[in-house]
Amino acid sequence: MSKPNRFSFYVIVAILSLAAGFAYKSREIGITVSLSSADRKAGADKFFDATLSALDGTPQALSQWRGKIVIANFWATWCLPCRDEIPELIDTYTAYHQKDLVILGIAIDDTDKVAAFSKEFNINYPVLVGEFDAFSLAEAMGNLQGALPFTVTIDRNGMIVDTHLGRIKKKQIEEIIKPMLQ
Repeated sequence: MSKPNRFSFYVIVAILSLAAGFAYKSREIGITVSLSSADRKAGADKFFDATLSALDGTPQALSQWRGKIVIANFWATWCLPCRDEIPELIDTYTAYHQKDLVILGIAIDDTDKVAAFSKEFNINYPVLVGEFDAFSLAEAMGNLQGALPFTVTIDRNGMIVDTHLGRIKKKQIEEIIKPMLQ
């Protein structure tokens, strides 16, 4: 290999290594998005005004979950951090769904892929498919980066109380919801 080709090879390897490191760290570290009080209310209102499709194609008005603690998790089957957090979302739903907590998986993906994935992972909470509509909904709720996963917690009063960009863990969710469960 000639010197210029070898140098180019090493530069490419270095760039790929940095990108891989960044991707790995972004899986581990989430970012809380700050919203004004007005934006928290407007984002939640837009959420409850929306209708998305269930896996069988049935339209689901998100307003049916108004008055509950809602954890809206925007995800896709091809998103590795999304895939990593789903078992913890399943555990969280199992532990708290009897206490007026609902987790909604809002997939930005192909319905057939989402249905197969949901069956394979035994997802026990409602999964909806939003495609482009879900992206605009996530943006209205604070995801200006358009990245996944993105998780939003809405209290019983219809106010966004937390937004989290990146992988979320059960312990983080519990810290947010436990004060609301009492």
